Amino acid sequence: MHDAAPAGAGRLPLWGIAIALAAYLVAAALGLPQHGRDLLVHSQAAHADDHDAAPHGDAAVPESHAVAAPPVATVLPFALLLAAIAILPLTPGLSHWWEHNSSKLVVAGLLAAITLGYYLLGHRHPIDLHFPAHAVVQPAAAGLSWSTVGTVLINAILAEYIPFITLLFALYVITGGVRIEGDLEATPTTNAAFLAVGAVLASFIGTTGAAMLLVRPLLETNRERRHVAHTLVFFIFIVCNCGGLLLPIGDPPLFLGYLQGVDFLWTMSLWNEWLFTNGSLLVIYWLWDTLIAHPRETRADVVRDRLLTRSLRFSGLWPNLPLMAGVIAAVAFLDPSKPFPGTSWHPWIYLRETVLLGLVGLSLLLGSGEVRRKNAFTYGAILEVAALFIGIFICMQPALALLHVHGASLGLSSPQSYFWATGSLSAVLDNAPTYLVFFEAAGIDPTDGLTGEEARLLAAISLGAVFLGAMTYIGNGPNFMVKAIAEQAGVKMPSFFGYVMYSMGVLLPVFAVMAWLFV
Repeated sequence: MHDAAPAGAGRLPLWGIAIALAAYLVAAALGLPQHGRDLLVHSQAAHADDHDAAPHGDAAVPESHAVAAPPVATVLPFALLLAAIAILPLTPGLSHWWEHNSSKLVVAGLLAAITLGYYLLGHRHPIDLHFPAHAVVQPAAAGLSWSTVGTVLINAILAEYIPFITLLFALYVITGGVRIEGDLEATPTTNAAFLAVGAVLASFIGTTGAAMLLVRPLLETNRERRHVAHTLVFFIFIVCNCGGLLLPIGDPPLFLGYLQGVDFLWTMSLWNEWLFTNGSLLVIYWLWDTLIAHPRETRADVVRDRLLTRSLRFSGLWPNLPLMAGVIAAVAFLDPSKPFPGTSWHPWIYLRETVLLGLVGLSLLLGSGEVRRKNAFTYGAILEVAALFIGIFICMQPALALLHVHGASLGLSSPQSYFWATGSLSAVLDNAPTYLVFFEAAGIDPTDGLTGEEARLLAAISLGAVFLGAMTYIGNGPNFMVKAIAEQAGVKMPSFFGYVMYSMGVLLPVFAVMAWLFV
């Protein structure tokens, strides 16, 4: 992959972080993040009053009913962006051009501009504003509707993209400063053990953190083998997605549920589904590697793999291990919609993201450059995610608007229907906002204790968002990052469609049995 900043180019990110921190201090001196926090808190209080005032058994009419969905054709730029991600890497004459992150940014930017052009010229209906507080924004009476475009950008960039990419960036850079060094014999059992450890870590340090911590030692362990791509695919299945089910910090959709009032430990009740799904995938992987992939290795490669083993050694734990704990604490406690534990004070808007950037800066300043060099650490993978997802977040706004307006009329009633509907869209849309759409469509109210049918619906929505995010490379942020790191290491990963063939053949049967047993 091209356009990858080398590990030694740490000064440029440090300067960027310093500028961002200085800008936040200036904004705080002007009272801007405090004002955003106050708007959010007041909006929540007004919503709670409306809910309490509604007759028992009735919900207050949501403001989104005042808005109109865009035409279905407005989803076309999003579909074209997905097609570009799938097809351009396979197109002769364009595949090399597409390798550059700048090329991805050009395509994503052009399609995002088409989406924004529709809202500027063609959308003459009110739309929802989600940041920092909910409101309904009216379009211009005539001419260019800049207020509508601004609202779409605020929803896509300020409310969704910045928190998303900042958290991924923090986890990516900090875990990139930790090295698990060694070269174990790459047997099916060894590789399955890597995947099992990742399945556990994913719920406690996030799918991105677990993936970035383990993908490099897994690649190093398998560097003497020629048939490795399936191992990385199962790594994406388990570590980047299905493992992150047990805590809100494991996967972004669950964190959004926590912000909506779901108890922090409620997702631990899904341990049966977690164990069945990850256990089934580990068994399938071990059988695949034992019976199909490992026997295809040449005798010379197997002998070389056995002779070149080295025990695992850890480096870079200081300062990155406590900094990783800081990331988890910031995500858990610096939520502006909730008071800081033990106080009535609500954190300011973007204080969490500012703290995360500060932790990244400390990792780059205090951590070992030699560890990052040995990790072959570059910014290429996170830049690829940043370039593509800025277009994805903008282009998917019409699709999300359609779901917000028509979600309640989709005819979903059973937990099974919510599981498959949430999962199907989480495979191609970002799974975090998709989770929220179906959370609202199901009428989930965490304040009533989440029992009975309501608990079953929330479980189905959570399972669909987390598990089926593994169905495509774009279903969850770490998926693309692992693909990029593997390709940098010389592993020929499946194409977009090739990966989907893996997921259709392996994941869908497992999910179908899991849903039949538990949902």
